[in-house]
Amino acid sequence: MGFEVIPAIDLRAGRCVRLTQGDFDRETRWSDDPVATAQRWTDAGAQVIHIVDLDGAADGEPKHLEVLRALRQATSATLQFGGGLRNDESVEAALEAGADRVVVGTALVTQPDWVASLCARHGDKIIAGLDARQGRVATAGWLETTTVSVQQLIERANEIGLRRGHFTDIERDGTLSGPNVNALAEVIRVAKFEVVASGGIAQLEDLEAVRAVGAAGAIIGQALYTGQIDLRQALTRMVVA
Repeated sequence: MGFEVIPAIDLRAGRCVRLTQGDFDRETRWSDDPVATAQRWTDAGAQVIHIVDLDGAADGEPKHLEVLRALRQATSATLQFGGGLRNDESVEAALEAGADRVVVGTALVTQPDWVASLCARHGDKIIAGLDARQGRVATAGWLETTTVSVQQLIERANEIGLRRGHFTDIERDGTLSGPNVNALAEVIRVAKFEVVASGGIAQLEDLEAVRAVGAAGAIIGQALYTGQIDLRQALTRMVVA
């Protein structure tokens, strides 16, 4: 599998939004039509789309499964979905609604045995969400910062046998300030699974920088919505580079 350039659709109250550093009070609304947004990214060549249910992450159960169903009807891209997936029912509901991959973050901290059972049943459909604020893992839609270090969580994911994880430096997310390449490189060094970079991607050179340290892909949000990165150009460049 080559380097994946993954556009993000963050859902809040049915709309596409971006939060600065995960702060629910610092929201930028980009579109009232998530389906049109998914079609836009698909038309540009996206093979994978990352969907975050922000309301679900905060509330502890997914809130946008109907939107996920609509997105599944609108695009042939691989859909990965996260936000509030903390029991069997929610994971099965997300998969039934059209998710090809699901992201678990909070549950990896609070219910590692359950995540292990998920991996046993669903294999590489399960992705670890490794979300960090100053080196500590954040949970519950990033509303809570735990005492668990990123390295501890990676070691737990290694033991469980997860095959892929997303690493987000929350302080970079939504800021267009560039990825935390040093932290990413350390995550990749410790992880026994593929790591996708997230947070702060602002220009094409950032994609090259995270690939150079071993990332399997990168999630792009804010930079696509502002137009700082053209998705078609990014996909082309990362294929031919």
